[in-house]
Amino acid sequence: MIYLDNAATSWPKPPEVVKAVANFLECAGGNPGRSGHRLSIAAGRIVYETREAVAELFNTAHTERVVFTQNATQAINLVLRGTLHPGDRVVTTGIEHNAVMRPLRAMERTGVAVSVVPCHADGSLDLSEFSRALALGASLVVVNHACNVTGTLSPVAEVAEMVHRAGALLLVDAAQTAGVLPIDVSALKIDFLAFTGHKGLLGPPGTGGLLLGDRVDAARLEPLMRGGTGSRSDSEEQPEYMPDRFESGTPNGAGLAGLGAGVRYIMHHGLEKIRTQEVELARRLIAGLSAIPGVTVHGPADPKKQTAIVSFTIAERHASDIGLQLDEEFGILCRVGLHCAPAAHWTIGTFPQGTVRLAPGIFTTPEDVDFTLRAIEMLSTHE
Repeated sequence: MIYLDNAATSWPKPPEVVKAVANFLECAGGNPGRSGHRLSIAAGRIVYETREAVAELFNTAHTERVVFTQNATQAINLVLRGTLHPGDRVVTTGIEHNAVMRPLRAMERTGVAVSVVPCHADGSLDLSEFSRALALGASLVVVNHACNVTGTLSPVAEVAEMVHRAGALLLVDAAQTAGVLPIDVSALKIDFLAFTGHKGLLGPPGTGGLLLGDRVDAARLEPLMRGGTGSRSDSEEQPEYMPDRFESGTPNGAGLAGLGAGVRYIMHHGLEKIRTQEVELARRLIAGLSAIPGVTVHGPADPKKQTAIVSFTIAERHASDIGLQLDEEFGILCRVGLHCAPAAHWTIGTFPQGTVRLAPGIFTTPEDVDFTLRAIEMLSTHE
């Protein structure tokens, strides 16, 4: 079996991640921060160590401004619903995931103005259109770091400078880049960084988080939900201090233990090394697919301008049929369709049929890619 669906969730997980989850359940299964006994303290220590690891990975000195969530979607919703009010204007792009577009469309019906900046056919942001949209005013800008359909990277540093010059805050959706590319929230001047734990960070599902940059006043960000935090139990009001203000309810301790192990695994191997590996895998895929008659590669077709995600279509063939054949006949697992991002497919011209998306990961080999290319070539020449 060849697994090429790492953009949906990474697999396999490193043995260290599996061991960390099991160890939490077996040896530190208490409720972190809720009791004073040894198991609660052990669980709390593991959660804190994961928070420290995430802060180190993204280069923020403020560990308490790392907020854990269930996934990137919850982190994005926290920012959108916590900052936007009727009459506010938000600017986003034409390649966003539904994790952004669905809550924005719902808020649009309540009086939030939503401006969607068009992107080029390869998924790249049109900076001149972006500048014109900002000139009309905005309180928040939402940009994904990499498109989940084409892998196209956004120029976050340039975008952040333009956003701040316009007096707005910047939310970056790093679901596809956390653990895959170096992300320095301080150097890039990112205000909100939403990330998920189960993709490039190699952690379990049900983990993710939000980093708050130095420019963000946490007291002005409304919590998505309120409840027990294990702190200030004498009050029926939500604590104001971080991260408790945004972390109500029992945390996913076992998942966060696995996330911490995944982050440490990545830092041990080195992000630059991981990025180099994925660039070469993408280069191999793009070159091989481009040489197959009838195959169209969608996106920049430049591995340095994208993640390892490579989407393609075959003339006169349905993406779903190709995916089924790759799975059943060759043992190649990928994703087909619209990938929860209809806006991106409108942009690249593949709506409503979608694409076949290949997403290699840290454990993908060049031999896996070559076998996949041979399989696709066979499918392209036979009905």
